[in-house]
Amino acid sequence: MSIPAHFTPQRVLVIKLRHHGDMLLTTPVINALHQRYPQAKIDVLLYKETQPMLAAHPAINQLLIIDRQWKKEGVWRHLRHEWQLLRQLRQQKYDLIINLADQWRSALLTLFSAAPVRIGFDYDKRQSFLWRIAHPTRVSTARFEQLHTAEQNLQALLPLGIASDGARASMHYHDEDWQHVEQMLRDKGISQPWIVIQPTSRWIFKCWSDEQFATLLSELASPDYQLVLTSAPDKGELQMITNIMTLSTNKQVVSLAGELSLTELAALIDHACLFIGVDSAPMHMAAALDTPCIALFGPTKLTQWRPWGPHNQVIWAGDYGALPDPDSINTHTETRYLSSIPVEKVADAARSFLND
Repeated sequence: MSIPAHFTPQRVLVIKLRHHGDMLLTTPVINALHQRYPQAKIDVLLYKETQPMLAAHPAINQLLIIDRQWKKEGVWRHLRHEWQLLRQLRQQKYDLIINLADQWRSALLTLFSAAPVRIGFDYDKRQSFLWRIAHPTRVSTARFEQLHTAEQNLQALLPLGIASDGARASMHYHDEDWQHVEQMLRDKGISQPWIVIQPTSRWIFKCWSDEQFATLLSELASPDYQLVLTSAPDKGELQMITNIMTLSTNKQVVSLAGELSLTELAALIDHACLFIGVDSAPMHMAAALDTPCIALFGPTKLTQWRPWGPHNQVIWAGDYGALPDPDSINTHTETRYLSSIPVEKVADAARSFLND
């Protein structure tokens, strides 16, 4: 289906149903759409738990929510939620749907919206009549292995004649988020520049060892800046932070682990002089906020998931030892594949950023 050159949508819906980092990497699409169609109301359909990644974005009109807990409420209540979502989609009278997801659910929602222009990706695994009628305009995925995830998403704009050159990711937060963080920092006695260090990830295989992070804290001890540790409120992540602080000889480290919302974490990172972390949503947040970022990577697809922005350095465990193929990883493994990364390599990279 060809899209008329004069097409100017008034109501747009972007669909992405993935994790927090994935949602942040939809922002180049949202920013490019807003620049091209400043008069359009842009909505996003996403999972409930990922709302904070986009909740403060000034170009987004509203967020439509799928709660993955619906299925725990029983069959009829679940069906009622799904029907209400379908009705909401139809009532919005969208001119344009851009489906960045690959699930059948996203295709059905796209089709039911009845939007006149519906764009999706022509995935090899979705070569079916239903996928085609849901997405009359489909974009090739042939080059996806060579593109960053942000670049993959931006390919969906090609049928609209929107170039991806210069499109940036962005992370937004509210003034009250920063005000709350400022108060927390004052309460912790922090009044000087700080480095945010996030050692944790939802998956252990993406983490450096506790001992190495503890040594890094000691290596970076300085009167010129404060080290601030962060993590999610997950029990395992909090235990990792406690263990790192116990092992380190640097007892001046401050922990805000588990104490910040995602938008408050964004405010903390935005005002930091450096971020050090593993492959995780906070790493993508640092890149989007243009905070200098050192990202430690293991058996992850670097091309697709490296930090997206200009002031980043990736330190890859594959440069120091053998790594398994990313597609072969059991995500529940306790193996920490980043352990081959030398502490001094990370410390030197941090000093280089701090001395610039």
